[in-house]
Amino acid sequence: MSAGVADVKQKLQAELDELESELRVHLPKEIKRAREFGDLRENSEYQTALQRQTMVKARIRELRQRMSEVASIDLSRIPRDKAGYGSTLVLYDAAREEEVTYRLVTPEESDPSAGLISTVSPIGRSLMGKEEGDEVVVSIPSGSRRFEIRRLTTLHDQPK
Repeated sequence: MSAGVADVKQKLQAELDELESELRVHLPKEIKRAREFGDLRENSEYQTALQRQTMVKARIRELRQRMSEVASIDLSRIPRDKAGYGSTLVLYDAAREEEVTYRLVTPEESDPSAGLISTVSPIGRSLMGKEEGDEVVVSIPSGSRRFEIRRLTTLHDQPK
């Protein structure tokens, strides 16, 4: 299990624990207190607490789904010669005459300013499955950019 995936699991679990505590402890108290104010139809505290409860339940479902997806990542199935999760790519942008380095990560690890690009972002999706020497056209909100993959280091090539 890569440190990145383990960190993602830990981060998701921490948020899940916090939300479940809010759902089981904090929100029931808030709803009970709001009920004591009387008429529930015009009770904004009660309505707000119920809305928050619905949002928390939805987020808990999302987190459980995402944790299941992360748990199913099989690092041994990541290609050894093509870009995939954990790959670091050195790209050359001829139009700007510059090299940029990106590492493909999960959405939870994503930090574009640090060069950590989600595998589901427009740039990440366009790099997935590519090889060293490939030319890639990336569609971004401001247009498109053309890159040449100068160097590819997969998850398997990196020091443990």
